[in-house]
Amino acid sequence: MAAPLSGWKQKIVVFAGTLGAPGLFLISFLDSSVLTFPVINDLLLIELSIQHPLRMPLYAAMAGLGSLLGCLLLYFLAKKGGEAFFIKKAGGRAHAIRHWVEKNGFGGMLLAALLPPPTPFKIFVFAAGVFEVPLVSFASAIALARAIRYFGIGYLAIRYGKDAMPFLAQHKLEVAIAVILFVLASYASSRLILRDKPEPAA
Repeated sequence: MAAPLSGWKQKIVVFAGTLGAPGLFLISFLDSSVLTFPVINDLLLIELSIQHPLRMPLYAAMAGLGSLLGCLLLYFLAKKGGEAFFIKKAGGRAHAIRHWVEKNGFGGMLLAALLPPPTPFKIFVFAAGVFEVPLVSFASAIALARAIRYFGIGYLAIRYGKDAMPFLAQHKLEVAIAVILFVLASYASSRLILRDKPEPAA
Protein backbone atom coordinates (compact mmCIF):
# COMPACT_ATOMS: atom_id res chain seq x y z
CA MET A 1 0.00 0.00 0.00
CA ALA A 2 1.23 3.51 -0.81
CA ALA A 3 2.46 5.70 2.02
CA PRO A 4 0.17 8.61 3.01
CA LEU A 5 0.92 11.88 1.24
CA SER A 6 2.25 14.83 3.20
CA GLY A 7 -0.02 17.85 3.68
CA TRP A 8 1.42 19.97 0.87
CA LYS A 9 1.34 17.03 -1.55
CA GLN A 10 -2.32 16.48 -0.70
CA LYS A 11 -3.00 20.11 -1.56
CA ILE A 12 -1.33 19.62 -4.96
CA VAL A 13 -3.46 16.53 -5.58
CA VAL A 14 -6.69 18.34 -4.60
CA PHE A 15 -5.76 21.29 -6.84
CA ALA A 16 -4.89 18.98 -9.75
CA GLY A 17 -8.18 17.13 -9.32
CA THR A 18 -10.10 20.36 -10.01
CA LEU A 19 -8.29 20.96 -13.30
CA GLY A 20 -9.29 17.83 -15.22
CA ALA A 21 -6.89 16.97 -18.04
CA PRO A 22 -4.32 19.68 -17.13
CA GLY A 23 -4.34 18.33 -13.57
CA LEU A 24 -3.50 14.87 -14.85
CA PHE A 25 -0.66 16.37 -16.85
CA LEU A 26 0.65 18.17 -13.75
CA ILE A 27 0.52 15.15 -11.43
CA SER A 28 2.07 12.85 -14.03
CA PHE A 29 4.86 15.32 -14.76
CA LEU A 30 5.71 15.77 -11.09
CA ASP A 31 5.45 12.06 -10.33
CA SER A 32 7.86 11.20 -13.15
CA SER A 33 10.38 13.89 -12.28
CA VAL A 34 11.07 15.62 -8.97
CA LEU A 35 8.29 14.31 -6.70
CA THR A 36 6.45 11.05 -6.04
CA PHE A 37 2.68 10.63 -6.12
CA PRO A 38 2.23 6.84 -5.98
CA VAL A 39 -0.77 5.72 -8.12
CA ILE A 40 -2.42 9.16 -7.78
CA ASN A 41 -2.33 9.77 -11.53
CA ASP A 42 -3.89 6.34 -12.13
CA LEU A 43 -6.68 7.04 -9.64
CA LEU A 44 -7.33 10.49 -11.09
CA LEU A 45 -7.41 9.06 -14.62
CA ILE A 46 -9.93 6.43 -13.52
CA GLU A 47 -12.13 9.00 -11.74
CA LEU A 48 -12.16 11.43 -14.66
CA SER A 49 -12.72 8.67 -17.23
CA ILE A 50 -15.72 7.36 -15.27
CA GLN A 51 -17.18 10.87 -15.08
CA HIS A 52 -16.54 11.71 -18.75
CA PRO A 53 -16.00 8.48 -20.77
CA LEU A 54 -15.75 10.27 -24.12
CA ARG A 55 -12.82 12.33 -22.83
CA MET A 56 -10.82 9.27 -21.76
CA PRO A 57 -8.40 9.48 -24.74
CA LEU A 58 -7.64 13.11 -23.82
CA TYR A 59 -7.04 12.21 -20.17
CA ALA A 60 -4.79 9.28 -21.10
CA ALA A 61 -2.85 11.40 -23.60
CA MET A 62 -2.29 14.20 -21.06
CA ALA A 63 -1.14 11.73 -18.39
CA GLY A 64 1.24 10.14 -20.89
CA LEU A 65 2.61 13.48 -22.09
CA GLY A 66 3.16 14.71 -18.54
CA SER A 67 4.97 11.52 -17.62
CA LEU A 68 7.13 11.64 -20.75
CA LEU A 69 8.19 15.24 -20.11
CA GLY A 70 8.89 14.45 -16.46
CA CYS A 71 11.12 11.56 -17.49
CA LEU A 72 12.89 13.80 -20.03
CA LEU A 73 13.62 16.32 -17.27
CA LEU A 74 15.27 13.60 -15.18
CA TYR A 75 17.11 12.33 -18.25
CA PHE A 76 18.66 15.74 -18.99
CA LEU A 77 19.48 16.40 -15.34
CA ALA A 78 21.31 13.08 -15.22
CA LYS A 79 23.08 13.80 -18.50
CA LYS A 80 24.49 17.01 -17.01
CA GLY A 81 26.52 15.00 -14.53
CA GLY A 82 24.62 12.73 -12.22
CA GLU A 83 26.75 9.56 -12.22
CA ALA A 84 27.73 9.89 -8.55
CA PHE A 85 24.10 10.46 -7.58
CA PHE A 86 23.03 7.46 -9.67
CA ILE A 87 25.59 5.18 -8.00
CA LYS A 88 24.52 6.41 -4.56
CA LYS A 89 20.82 5.80 -5.22
CA ALA A 90 21.22 2.52 -7.13
CA GLY A 91 23.65 1.04 -4.60
CA GLY A 92 24.50 -2.58 -5.32
CA ARG A 93 22.19 -2.56 -8.35
CA ALA A 94 24.15 0.17 -10.15
CA HIS A 95 26.26 -2.14 -12.33
CA ALA A 96 23.31 -4.31 -13.35
CA ILE A 97 21.14 -1.30 -14.23
CA ARG A 98 23.96 0.33 -16.20
CA HIS A 99 24.54 -2.89 -18.14
CA TRP A 100 20.79 -3.20 -18.83
CA VAL A 101 20.30 0.31 -20.24
CA GLU A 102 23.54 0.31 -22.24
CA LYS A 103 22.98 -3.11 -23.77
CA ASN A 104 19.24 -2.95 -24.47
CA GLY A 105 18.53 0.69 -25.34
CA PHE A 106 14.93 1.11 -26.53
CA GLY A 107 13.81 -2.39 -25.57
CA GLY A 108 15.41 -2.16 -22.14
CA MET A 109 13.77 1.16 -21.31
CA LEU A 110 10.43 -0.05 -22.62
CA LEU A 111 10.45 -3.13 -20.41
CA ALA A 112 11.64 -1.16 -17.37
CA ALA A 113 8.81 1.34 -17.88
CA LEU A 114 6.22 -1.44 -18.11
CA LEU A 115 7.27 -3.32 -14.99
CA PRO A 116 4.91 -2.80 -12.02
CA PRO A 117 5.98 -1.43 -8.61
CA PRO A 118 8.22 -1.84 -6.71
CA THR A 119 10.51 -1.58 -9.76
CA PRO A 120 12.69 1.53 -9.13
CA PHE A 121 11.87 3.04 -12.52
CA LYS A 122 13.35 6.50 -11.87
CA ILE A 123 16.75 4.89 -11.36
CA PHE A 124 16.50 3.45 -14.89
CA VAL A 125 15.56 6.90 -16.23
CA PHE A 126 18.54 8.45 -14.44
CA ALA A 127 20.83 5.71 -15.76
CA ALA A 128 19.61 6.35 -19.31
CA GLY A 129 20.73 9.98 -19.03
CA VAL A 130 24.02 9.25 -17.26
CA PHE A 131 25.07 6.56 -19.73
CA GLU A 132 23.69 8.39 -22.78
CA VAL A 133 20.97 6.16 -24.13
CA PRO A 134 20.03 7.89 -27.43
CA LEU A 135 17.33 10.49 -26.80
CA VAL A 136 15.03 9.22 -29.58
CA SER A 137 15.20 5.64 -28.29
CA PHE A 138 14.61 6.79 -24.71
CA ALA A 139 11.67 9.08 -25.52
CA SER A 140 10.06 6.55 -27.88
CA ALA A 141 10.23 3.80 -25.25
CA ILE A 142 8.74 5.98 -22.52
CA ALA A 143 6.00 7.30 -24.82
CA LEU A 144 4.97 3.78 -25.90
CA ALA A 145 5.04 2.40 -22.37
CA ARG A 146 2.96 5.29 -21.01
CA ALA A 147 0.46 4.99 -23.87
CA ILE A 148 -0.01 1.30 -23.07
CA ARG A 149 -0.38 2.03 -19.36
CA TYR A 150 -2.71 5.01 -19.42
CA PHE A 151 -4.93 4.02 -22.33
CA GLY A 152 -5.19 0.56 -20.77
CA ILE A 153 -6.21 2.03 -17.41
CA GLY A 154 -8.65 4.37 -19.13
CA TYR A 155 -10.26 1.46 -20.96
CA LEU A 156 -10.57 -0.52 -17.72
CA ALA A 157 -12.09 2.52 -16.00
CA ILE A 158 -14.81 2.79 -18.62
CA ARG A 159 -15.47 -0.94 -18.58
CA TYR A 160 -15.21 -1.72 -14.86
CA GLY A 161 -15.82 1.67 -13.21
CA LYS A 162 -14.42 2.09 -9.72
CA ASP A 163 -13.43 -1.59 -9.66
CA ALA A 164 -10.68 -0.90 -12.23
CA MET A 165 -7.99 -0.05 -9.67
CA PRO A 166 -8.72 -3.05 -7.40
CA PHE A 167 -8.67 -5.22 -10.52
CA LEU A 168 -5.23 -3.90 -11.48
CA ALA A 169 -3.96 -4.26 -7.90
CA GLN A 170 -5.13 -7.88 -7.68
CA HIS A 171 -3.80 -8.85 -11.10
CA LYS A 172 -0.82 -6.52 -11.57
CA LEU A 173 1.64 -9.37 -12.13
CA GLU A 174 -0.57 -11.10 -14.71
CA VAL A 175 -1.28 -7.78 -16.47
CA ALA A 176 2.42 -6.86 -16.50
CA ILE A 177 3.41 -10.29 -17.89
CA ALA A 178 0.76 -10.13 -20.61
CA VAL A 179 1.82 -6.62 -21.67
CA ILE A 180 5.52 -7.49 -21.59
CA LEU A 181 4.96 -10.61 -23.68
CA PHE A 182 3.03 -8.54 -26.21
CA VAL A 183 5.77 -5.89 -26.33
CA LEU A 184 8.52 -8.51 -26.62
CA ALA A 185 6.71 -10.15 -29.54
CA SER A 186 6.20 -6.77 -31.22
CA TYR A 187 9.81 -5.76 -30.63
CA ALA A 188 11.16 -9.06 -31.94
CA SER A 189 8.95 -8.79 -35.01
CA SER A 190 10.11 -5.23 -35.71
CA ARG A 191 13.77 -6.24 -35.35
CA LEU A 192 13.19 -9.15 -37.72
CA ILE A 193 11.48 -6.95 -40.28
CA LEU A 194 13.96 -4.08 -40.02
CA ARG A 195 17.15 -6.12 -39.76
CA ASP A 196 19.93 -5.28 -42.20
CA LYS A 197 19.77 -7.34 -45.35
CA PRO A 198 22.71 -7.81 -47.72
CA GLU A 199 22.40 -5.90 -50.94
CA PRO A 200 21.74 -8.09 -53.97
CA ALA A 201 24.72 -8.75 -56.18
CA ALA A 202 24.89 -6.62 -59.31
